[in-house]
Amino acid sequence: MATNTTHATSQASVSESNRSRIVKHLYHNGISSRAQIAKALELTPAAITKITARLIEAGMIEETGDLEGSKNRRSIGLKLNTTRFRVIGIKFARSLVQIGVFGLCGNALSIENLPTVYDNTIDDTIATIHQRVEQLLDNDPSIVAIGMAVPGPYLRNVGRTAVVSSMQGWRRINFIDEFVTAFRVPVFIEQDARAGALAHYLFDPSVHADGNLAYYLVGEGVGLGVIDNGRLINGFLGAATEIGHISIDVNGRPCDCGNIGCLERYCSTPAIHDTLIADGTVVPGAADMTHTEAARALFAKAGDGDEAAIAIVREVARYVGYGCVTIFNGYNPEHIIIGDIVSEAGPILLDEVRATVAERAIPEINASTSDQPIHLVRRRGGLRCRSSGSDPIPRTPLGVLRRLPKPSADITRFSIRTPDKGTKERNQP
Repeated sequence: MATNTTHATSQASVSESNRSRIVKHLYHNGISSRAQIAKALELTPAAITKITARLIEAGMIEETGDLEGSKNRRSIGLKLNTTRFRVIGIKFARSLVQIGVFGLCGNALSIENLPTVYDNTIDDTIATIHQRVEQLLDNDPSIVAIGMAVPGPYLRNVGRTAVVSSMQGWRRINFIDEFVTAFRVPVFIEQDARAGALAHYLFDPSVHADGNLAYYLVGEGVGLGVIDNGRLINGFLGAATEIGHISIDVNGRPCDCGNIGCLERYCSTPAIHDTLIADGTVVPGAADMTHTEAARALFAKAGDGDEAAIAIVREVARYVGYGCVTIFNGYNPEHIIIGDIVSEAGPILLDEVRATVAERAIPEINASTSDQPIHLVRRRGGLRCRSSGSDPIPRTPLGVLRRLPKPSADITRFSIRTPDKGTKERNQP
């Protein structure tokens, strides 16, 4: 009996994986025939026929009419049905919490900023999230899943964040207990930087074929997600790649994590805010602003040519660059994608980051990466699906606009499970 159960479970897992592979193929390649999908995924025509029939029945994909095939043969095209289902994305960024509704291709249908969160209002924020999500689910039966991006280091098997610099109250929240079974649809929780790495790897056409990339989140905290040979690096507790708590100055500023001189204390928005308050002149009234407001005020002044503001941005950028050097030396990715609030500083920051890397990174490692291995992403609101028949728009849900003519994504995406590298998929419908 146990053997039969194991076999059934294995078959179900393979079936789910194959369905996901087909959905992923259609996402990246647009309209395709069954024969094209079978060839690309190395599945039998019979398996493809059964799997696509189930996906059509579920409303995930639809037929589009005839396609020109080989030897002048006609075949029926398939495409994603991107209007049938929607998902909710929730981003937890300490003082900033956002709730959005998205199409299956990441196009933002609505984005809501909740009131600024303080240590003494976290419980109120949690209650508001429950209320707003229930409202969204009641008003839109097409919503099929919820994804949450939470600050790290996130202990994925425990459900808690180990440390949250500048707002320790979030450590009290067990995200698994609070949300996983709270709603009528599945809930997926991931550390925010790893969610960003997965989103780019799975859904960003400019890098999804690259098996080695890093998503470097620099916002209210500093985090890192790394895809290594097509696999996400998690670590034993799910708390790997926490670059924000690597010490860059053993005699430096104390950090809430208990360490000294952590990278996060020099280039996050709270660190920028502290600098502006201490300065008192570059951004007048900074003490009365939130971390995000103060950082954006600085970036605006730098963009207008204010020399004092530019100097502060360049100083922040050097620390961001030190983080990039560590990422290159530690993980050797082909790309580093810098995202979240600090990326909004734009070219001033990026140029200084690249100069720092060129000066400090191991030359052979730096030279072996792509021509422009470090990219910024800038905050905007949505992304259009390649299979829609229109040109992709370089926008991201609750995230950032990349400085390349390709789309990207910054919030939790509902990852399509793919087989491990080197594993031969069976033809399982």
